[in-house]
Amino acid sequence: MTTKRIGYGRISTVDQNAFSQEDALREAGVDQIFIDTFTGTKSSRPELNRMKEQLRNGDTIVITRLDRLGRSTKDLLNLVSELDEIGVNLQVLEQKINTSTPDGKLFFTMVAAFAEFEREIMRSRTMDGLAAARSRGRKGGRKPVMTASKTQLAKKMYSEGTQVREIAETLGVSRPTIYRTLELAGV
Repeated sequence: MTTKRIGYGRISTVDQNAFSQEDALREAGVDQIFIDTFTGTKSSRPELNRMKEQLRNGDTIVITRLDRLGRSTKDLLNLVSELDEIGVNLQVLEQKINTSTPDGKLFFTMVAAFAEFEREIMRSRTMDGLAAARSRGRKGGRKPVMTASKTQLAKKMYSEGTQVREIAETLGVSRPTIYRTLELAGV
């Protein structure tokens, strides 16, 4: 039985494309490539599952970066542990990690832990910044599209029998926005 080198990639936003990952994986000499797209925080990754079904003892999964395989250190470590149990190695191109060696396994664990630590620090800083802004009376998010004057006009037009579609077009907002505004205004 021959072993395979299988490439895996993941893009998590509409702004990303998989071309650079595919190119790097092909250059690394993989036999087959699986790419999951727009997974965000969803746990469902159909291409990862398809790939895992084909894995055999001695195979190597090749990825471009650690964050393409797992979204958290826990997720990553669980997946690598699962791969280790069936005798599958992991090669990470950018971080030059290869879990087929003891040094590679140790390095992988340390890099994954530091990546999680960095994410947690960034999350903490973001939360601190939001709390500081709130304490100064600032709110995040979009400004409401329906100002007081637009709300008054919408109520007046609606009471005069104007259709919601026309009100929305006149005010430059969506129909659901008009319905929500009228409902909040008690109309």
